[in-house]
This record gives sequence, structure tokens and C-alpha cells, in this order.
Amino acid sequence: MQERGAVRTGGTAEKPPRKGLLEKRRAIERGARTVFGQEGYTRASIDAIAAAAGVSTRTIYNHFTDKEELFRTVFLESAASVTAGLGELFAQHFRRFRTTADIESELLALAREWAEHTVQHPEHFALVRQIITEAPRMPADVIEEWQRVGPRAVRAELAEWLRTLARQGLLDIDDADVAARHFSLLVGSITLESFFGAVPVSADEAESLVVSGARAFLKLYGAS
Repeated sequence: MQERGAVRTGGTAEKPPRKGLLEKRRAIERGARTVFGQEGYTRASIDAIAAAAGVSTRTIYNHFTDKEELFRTVFLESAASVTAGLGELFAQHFRRFRTTADIESELLALAREWAEHTVQHPEHFALVRQIITEAPRMPADVIEEWQRVGPRAVRAELAEWLRTLARQGLLDIDDADVAARHFSLLVGSITLESFFGAVPVSADEAESLVVSGARAFLKLYGAS
């Protein structure tokens, strides 16, 4: 039996949820992101989520089968949103590459904006911290799906842009997938230093990490 407020993806399309139902669902998802980010998956309770959302527990169960489905929904939607934002960031910067003279300045600009993503999406990275802490107790398929729509999707899109630059002779890359992983690790080191936004990093330290990461990448893959 289909849950109330859901929309079928196969067969005859149903009408979207009424405005009131949609608003309640969004309130539930906002409350869930907050509570899961603060308490983690194991400790979070439906009662606490209902209180944060300003709805009853019965309303939550009208929209979601159980806590696992609710967590899966809010976390994966959050991951997909961050991935989409990074995709737009890649497109914005990589389309500006024209000559090798542009490489360092544009990579630095990209690296700086990428580093700011942790600050721009605090709720998502609070969930990521909980995932890392609770991984042994998390549903394995949720972690796998997060990797697919989140980190792996980001690296795959980055690899495509790096292949384009390599074909243009702007970078010296044999394996774009490996190069994308290296770029993510070198430029994304600030994310690890701040433990995904939990620990403050000074502006000077952030700049040093970003610049050194981008320049290390160019030493590995810069075209001669």
C-alpha cells in the first residue's frame, strides 16, 4: 500500500501532494536533518524529530514508514543537492580554461570555492560527521547509496572535466579518475582538518591548505 503524501514513479502519475501535506513533509525533513545532525542516527528518536518539526509522530508515519526511511530520504537528498552544487561550480570554473597560463589561477579559484562548501552546507556535513561516527551501526545500503550520489558522483564529474583539459593539452593526465581523486584529497584537505566543519579553521590556515593543495596537484599533472 502506498504511503500517504507519496507520488508514484511508475504507471499513471498521481497528482502532487496537496500544499498542506507538502509543507508538513518539508517541516518533517527539516526537523529530521537537525535532529539527525545533532544526535546521530542511533540516538535520534521520532518523538524528538516530531517536536523539532512541530508535528505529531503520527504525521511523520503518514509520510515515512520508519526512522530508517526518513534518514535515508533526508540524507540522500542532501547529498544530491551538494553534488549538484559542486557540478555547477566545476562547470563555472572549467569552462574558463583557455590556455595553460589560466590553469593555476583558475584551479586556485575553484579550490577556494570548493573549500567554502563545508560552510555553505552545515546541516549536510553534520550528517556526514554522524555517518562517519556511526558507520558500523548504519544501514549498509544507505552508506553505499550516499557514496554513489555523493563522493563518487563528484569525483566522476570532476574526472570528466579533467579529461577535457587533458585532451586540450592543458594538463598531463593518463588516468583522469585517479587525478580526480588526487585533486579531491589535496584541495579537500581543509574538510578533513576542520572535521567537516566542526572545528574552526582560520582564514590564513584555510588559504595555505587550499594553495598548497592546488599547487601540489599542478606539480603532479601540469602540462610541460
